[in-house]
Amino acid sequence: MPATINCDVAIVGGGLSGGLLALALKKKRPHADVRLIESGRTIGGNHLWSFFASDVAPANRWLTAPLICHGWPAYDVAFPAHGRTIRQAYYSIESRRLDAVVRAALPEDAVMTRRKALAASSKAVVFENGDRIEAGGVIDCRGPGDLSQLQCGWQKFYGREIALSDAHALARPMIMDATVEQIDGYRFVYALPFAATRAFVEDTYYSDTPELDVDAARARLDGYAADKGWHVEKLVREEAGSLPVAMGGDFEAYWQSGGNKVAKAGIRAGLFHPLTSYSLPDAVRAATLVASASDLSGAALHDLLHDFARVTWRKRRYYRMLAAMLFKAAEPGERYKVLERFYRLSPELIGRFYAGNSTTLDRVRTLAGKPPVPVKRAVRAIREQFGWRKAR
Repeated sequence: MPATINCDVAIVGGGLSGGLLALALKKKRPHADVRLIESGRTIGGNHLWSFFASDVAPANRWLTAPLICHGWPAYDVAFPAHGRTIRQAYYSIESRRLDAVVRAALPEDAVMTRRKALAASSKAVVFENGDRIEAGGVIDCRGPGDLSQLQCGWQKFYGREIALSDAHALARPMIMDATVEQIDGYRFVYALPFAATRAFVEDTYYSDTPELDVDAARARLDGYAADKGWHVEKLVREEAGSLPVAMGGDFEAYWQSGGNKVAKAGIRAGLFHPLTSYSLPDAVRAATLVASASDLSGAALHDLLHDFARVTWRKRRYYRMLAAMLFKAAEPGERYKVLERFYRLSPELIGRFYAGNSTTLDRVRTLAGKPPVPVKRAVRAIREQFGWRKAR
C-alpha cells in the first residue's frame, strides 16, 4: 500500500542547488524535518563544480567551506595573443564530497536517493510507486524548465579526470587555454592539477547548438594530453553536458514552465549566470536566503524564490547583452577574441563579473575601446535582443 511521509520541507532534485539548500536548512534550522529527493544513486551525480573565492560572500562561506576538495591561490589563461596568471583564489567541489557531507548532515531517512518524483506541487511530491510526501513546503530543483522560452546559445563540455604515469607541469588551474584549434564556436581546454600525477581536463565549446560529439571531444583531449607530454595511466571518471547561455527570453513563462506556484531553485528557477552558465554563486545565495526565512510554507517559499529569481534576471540584462554580442556579432571562429580582450582587464573586475556583481564602471570598462567584433553587427545584435524583441 502506498505510504505518506510528512515533513517540513521537501527538496526535489539532489544536484548542487538541492544539496546546498538541504545543508543550509539543516545548519540554520536544525529541528526542521527536511527531505532531499534524488532519482540517482548519489547526491550531486557525477560532476565537478569550481568557483572563484569572490563568487561567495564572506558571510556565506560557512556553506561552501566543508565541500571544498581542491584550492589554489591563482589561475592561468592563455590565448593566441595574450596569456597571464591571475592572483585570485580558485576552488573545486567534487560531487562525491557533496554526497558525503549531505549524508553526514542529514538523518539517514532524509536523503531519499533512487526515488523518482513523478510530480511536485507547492506542498506535495508524488513518487513512481504511488508513495507521496506531504510537506509544509516543496522546492523543485530538478533541472531546467522549458528552455524554448529563453533565447539560448550553449556551453557544452566533455571532461575527464585522469591519472598519469609521470608528473605533469601544471602549476595552477588553466581556466581557459584558447590556443587550441577553434572548432564549433569558441573552444578552449580547461585543466585542473589535483595532484602531481592527477588532473581534470575538459574540452569546452561556446556553440550555437547543444549537441556534443563526445567521441570527437575524447579524441581532441587525447591529442591535447599528447601535446603536453602527458602519459595517461588511467581514466578515473568522465562527464559531459550542455548548459544554456541566455541571450534573452520571457522569465515569467520560463518560471511557470517548471511548475506553476511551485518554489524553484537552480537552473529550474533561471538562477544561472547568463553568459558563463555558472550556477554556484546563485545556488549559495538561494540556499542562505531560504535558510534565513521565517516562513517555510509552500506559498511563502514560492514567493521568496520567485522574487529573488525575477530580480536577479532583471539585474542581468547586461550579461545577456554580452551573450548576444558573443553569439550574434562574432563569427564562431573569432569568438575567442572577445574573451582574449576581456582577460586583459583587472583581476577585481573579472572576479565581480563571474560573481554577477559587475559595477557600472566595470560595464563601461568592459565595453570601452575598439570592440573585438564588427561594430555594425554588435549594434544589430543588441537592437535585436533588447530593442525590437525586448527580452523580459
